[in-house]
Amino acid sequence: MLTRWLESWRARRETAAIARRPIPDDLWKRTLVRYPFLQRRDAAAADRLRRLTSLFLDRKEFSAADGLQLTDAMAVAIAAQAVLPVLELGLARYDGFVGIVVHPDLVVTRRSVVDEHGLVHEYEEELAGEAMAGGPVMLSWRDVRSAGRDTDVAYNVVIHEFAHVLDLANGASDGMPELPADIPASEWRATLDGEYARFTARVEAGDETWLDPYGAQGEDEFFAVASEAFFVDPWTMRSEHGPLYTLFARYYRQDPAGERPQPRRR
Repeated sequence: MLTRWLESWRARRETAAIARRPIPDDLWKRTLVRYPFLQRRDAAAADRLRRLTSLFLDRKEFSAADGLQLTDAMAVAIAAQAVLPVLELGLARYDGFVGIVVHPDLVVTRRSVVDEHGLVHEYEEELAGEAMAGGPVMLSWRDVRSAGRDTDVAYNVVIHEFAHVLDLANGASDGMPELPADIPASEWRATLDGEYARFTARVEAGDETWLDPYGAQGEDEFFAVASEAFFVDPWTMRSEHGPLYTLFARYYRQDPAGERPQPRRR
């Protein structure tokens, strides 16, 4: 009885949230055209994506920086891409943070590292996005806007940073998110380690790789870069990194290569 009441209460709360954050049909259609990797053949999955986008907009706080004027279209574009990885996992995976800060362009930040001799080295780094434990998530609108323009480039800063959010859920940025019961940690680590080792070997040898070489920075970045590719160009991902594609399909509970029509290559 209590379980049924809780389910009914959650449904009423979600319905109210969607009513507060409705997405006009025209804006939603333009978003799907602008970012074709969001499109789904299955009507139920397509409806769920739109519903979760509204819920995301209701639960998160967007702010603009450096003079950027944040519009409804921009917020919907970010939200729709952010919920894609949790389409089957649920928005609760993002409960650990609230804020999303959008900058017009890359953000330059100061970094410092300590070497093996204890010396501190400072440098500047340009960031298209950044996710931190507890938030906020920072995004460059220029990079968000460029996603989906070139189907031959599996680049997506929103999916990348929200993959980091999933990775950080267990307290460590190590390429291992909270796993379902049917994926043993040993299996995840063996698959990811093997794919990462082969990938970094190619990068270090100077080979041209389809995945962004930035993924060789560490297994956390490899997980995020591979997650971008899984959703943006799943067909090439399945061809180039078959074992990892299969593992991701089980983790994300999605098979994007089978859920979308493959675009024609130019």
